[in-house]
Amino acid sequence: MNYKNIVVAGGGILGSQIAFQSAYCGFDVTILIRVEDSKDDLMNKLNTLYDTYISTIEDMSEMKKKDLDNVARGIATKETFDKEKCLQRVKKALDLIKIETSQEVALKDADLVIESITENFDIKTSFFKQIQPFMPLKTVIVTNSSTLLPSKLAKYTGRSDRFLSLHFANSIWKNNIAEVMKHSGTDDKYFNEIIAFAEKINMIPLAAQNEKSGYLLNSMLVPFLLSSMDLVANGISDPKTIDKAWTLGTGAPKGPFQIIDTVGLITAKNIVLQYQKVPDIFDPLLKKMLLPYNYDGMLRILDKYIDEGKLGKSTKEGFYKYE
Repeated sequence: MNYKNIVVAGGGILGSQIAFQSAYCGFDVTILIRVEDSKDDLMNKLNTLYDTYISTIEDMSEMKKKDLDNVARGIATKETFDKEKCLQRVKKALDLIKIETSQEVALKDADLVIESITENFDIKTSFFKQIQPFMPLKTVIVTNSSTLLPSKLAKYTGRSDRFLSLHFANSIWKNNIAEVMKHSGTDDKYFNEIIAFAEKINMIPLAAQNEKSGYLLNSMLVPFLLSSMDLVANGISDPKTIDKAWTLGTGAPKGPFQIIDTVGLITAKNIVLQYQKVPDIFDPLLKKMLLPYNYDGMLRILDKYIDEGKLGKSTKEGFYKYE
């Protein structure tokens, strides 16, 4: 693997995190955004990440070495933690990040493109078709899509053999897993290179040899979130009570609606729409069996919050308010 220039397409919550983490680990990073007007918002995200990394490193320096492993493995483990070196890497990270709106300029020397744009098939495929003329032959493309299979997107990239999925969890400096999933046309050379890249940016790569919508984590997480929203959609209970049931009953740090606020309500809506799709050729009884949840009710709830601008933590309010 000889990657140096990384292009992250999309400056949302995960896109900004992927970019900052890659820069923290020494890569030159360009964040490709659609419009100049979103640059200030992206800079705010990056500055917040800068502060988060600094404060986390300061906290880690006050802890006993044996307790460091589960704090922020993306920053350092107990074996690799050195406060001054970590602080230097954070301070250098912003200098390694550029923000660009021109696809031609951003992609002219890209070794790796990490697509992290809206979870929508048409938007993603349109983007892949747009960038084809601007990428050098060497460029490998990965998608951070949560639900779309790489085989459904591959042909639109113009380089199916160099295309696969690389999926990150939110708060990647703490939750440092990277799910690497190929499709049948992915060359194993690039599959192995992406696994190596994930390790280079302090992620723990989780390899998926065959396609599965939702990968490993979301295959477990999405049914959990759907069943939680279904309880609200059917009037069984409210989000805060459901979260209490989960956190108090299992000891988990977050309930399902706190998780939805973290990933964003628009992403949650796109997931609901994805799972709602069952062909109309099925008779009503069979459709009910295949669609066990009240998806229409979920969408009504999510749309109400979205229409009010309550998109989750990114807007300081979703199901909860944030300072």
